[in-house]
Amino acid sequence: MAVPSGFYRPVVESFERHGWEAVALPRRGFEHCTPRASRQQDWSYDDEIAVVAEAVADHRAADPDRPIILLGHSLGAQLAVAHDLQRLPSDGLVLVGASVPHFRRYPFGGLPVLAMALAVRPLTSAFGFVPRPAFGGPGATTLMRQWARWAVTGRPPFAVPRRVTTPSLVVKLQGDAYAVSASTDAFVDQFLEPASTTRSTYLRSEAPDGGTTEHVGWVRTPDPVVERVTRWWEPALSSR
Repeated sequence: MAVPSGFYRPVVESFERHGWEAVALPRRGFEHCTPRASRQQDWSYDDEIAVVAEAVADHRAADPDRPIILLGHSLGAQLAVAHDLQRLPSDGLVLVGASVPHFRRYPFGGLPVLAMALAVRPLTSAFGFVPRPAFGGPGATTLMRQWARWAVTGRPPFAVPRRVTTPSLVVKLQGDAYAVSASTDAFVDQFLEPASTTRSTYLRSEAPDGGTTEHVGWVRTPDPVVERVTRWWEPALSSR
């Protein structure tokens, strides 16, 4: 939430150094010179999923034999899983900082998460969007209300008729304050088929000098995560 595609440039560059092709998808409402969320500009989880689906379809049409791996971070992990539930699945999923945002999965009784969720409706009613510095701001009314309902009720804003069977790598970030361990475990249990899922924990001790395993900060020095992906993919590919 609340970051443009350019934020992930270090991840794209790391994959390219490893000989892979990578593209960071645009983020509605956060790209330069694009409309921000407002009373007139609103969108939903379904709209975000459609952006992923269009990109996957375009890349498949350009090169049908090239495997497509979706790497989703945070909200992106939710969108990647929803895509593979609703559309023709990708060839692989990499989910970093993935979480079920249900407040009961969080420390201190989940009260900080519950408070954020309960603040979304009055904020969007007053402003027509979630303003900064609130979480996710400037956030679209529909998407943020869907997230808030998920956080309160535990029910995701998209249908889950089955578990995803796409080969999946789940990277848990040690010390992640947003995707805490219990919320990541709940995400895996709810959405992913165990037989096709590999779990990995990125430990603080494995971070490079100046690096971190924080929820957002890992992006600045992403090589340890990218190396996990490239090591995981070859065995995953051979098992398909």
